Amino acid sequence: MRKALHRIAAIALLLLLGHGIAAIAATPPAPAPPSGNDIERRVAACIACHGREGATTNAGYFPRLSGKPAGYLFNQLRSFRDGRRFNTDMTYMVQHLSDAYLMEMAEYFAGLNLPDPPVSPVSDAPPAQLARGRQLALEGDATRRIPACVECHGAALTGVQPAIPGLLGLPRLYVSSQLGAWLTSERHALAPDCMADIGRRMTTADINAVASWLAVQPMPADPKPATSLPAALPMSCGGMPK
Repeated sequence: MRKALHRIAAIALLLLLGHGIAAIAATPPAPAPPSGNDIERRVAACIACHGREGATTNAGYFPRLSGKPAGYLFNQLRSFRDGRRFNTDMTYMVQHLSDAYLMEMAEYFAGLNLPDPPVSPVSDAPPAQLARGRQLALEGDATRRIPACVECHGAALTGVQPAIPGLLGLPRLYVSSQLGAWLTSERHALAPDCMADIGRRMTTADINAVASWLAVQPMPADPKPATSLPAALPMSCGGMPK
């Protein structure tokens, strides 16, 4: 009786081993890690929100990625990954990506040279609000220690290399929401967080005014970020290289 049980157990073991070997043979090999020449495929998910190759129009909510300074895009991707900024979709997509991977994505979008959509000069903001927005963008407000946008984002407001973004061609809702996020401390950047300091000095009326004015400004003939600023930044910013 004992020998018969041993024989049955041995047969069962052989059957199990056979099935295991067959399963291993039928399992497809694990996908190879992404190679460096398929970046377009790997960033395809970005198109769903940011538009074709990151060239969204200025009529929606999501910002344009094409042509932004690589350092700026890299800093934002890291902030989503590391918890300084939060968006459910963005955090989910980048939470496990390395700095090298994020920089590759940033350099891809920074290297795109796609045409900017035309900007409509029509606004439903009242003239006084647009005038206040123009003042903040070009002159600032010394009484509240708010520097002009052009002091950091360049005279043409198209950004400055290597890490300051342009402010033109962006949806008004996006600009106002991001300034509001700094005002309420919902958005952060690398310390010293200069935009958080500026945002907290602005009122809701200021934010709506400057966002409204920026949204109707035409893109210049050369929309590329400036290579440098004519003077030092008015305050220290952690996102800029020392």
